[in-house]
Amino acid sequence: MLTAMKLECMRGNRRLFHSLTFSVNPGECLQLTGPNGSGKTTLIRILCGLQEPTNGNVIWKGADIRRVAEEYRSSITYLGHRHGIQEDLSALENLQIFCGLNGVEVGRQRAICALEWIGLPGRETVLARFLSEGERRRIALARLMLTRAKLWLLDEVLTSLDRAGSHSVRMLLDKHLADGGMAVVATHQELHLSQGPLQRLELAA
Repeated sequence: MLTAMKLECMRGNRRLFHSLTFSVNPGECLQLTGPNGSGKTTLIRILCGLQEPTNGNVIWKGADIRRVAEEYRSSITYLGHRHGIQEDLSALENLQIFCGLNGVEVGRQRAICALEWIGLPGRETVLARFLSEGERRRIALARLMLTRAKLWLLDEVLTSLDRAGSHSVRMLLDKHLADGGMAVVATHQELHLSQGPLQRLELAA
């Protein structure tokens, strides 16, 4: 279980949020909403352990994530709005290298199947620099098909996707939740998930 306890974050003299307390249990999804600048990305980064809150704690299975950092890192998959694609590598190479760095060995055929399913048939060996923004986003999304992480932390995951791509994301989320996974998703768009309770947390401007 993921629990946020009285989280507060300051940006300069401006308070983005304070006293945020919530929990996400297996099979549940939390959707973060709010206008640009309200702190959605910052909150996701705090939940990832990439940024320290001004006050408060992030708890994973009863322990502060700073105390169980290695276990926690192996339990999460983070996709930011900058999807971390290397332009000089192909879609296939990007996917295999990412999985390898996260301790998941993925054979060529399995990676190709993931890229085909997410909407990149015939584009597996094309260098990322020649792909559209939506196609690059699909490479990042293919990681979700291959990860073993229990907690997905997704920042604007539907950005640059067409209707088919957005539907694929919802299918991946539904399967993840049905398998007992958890997700925190920052997005302006409606998720329309069919699995698990969907909580909503709106951050004020």
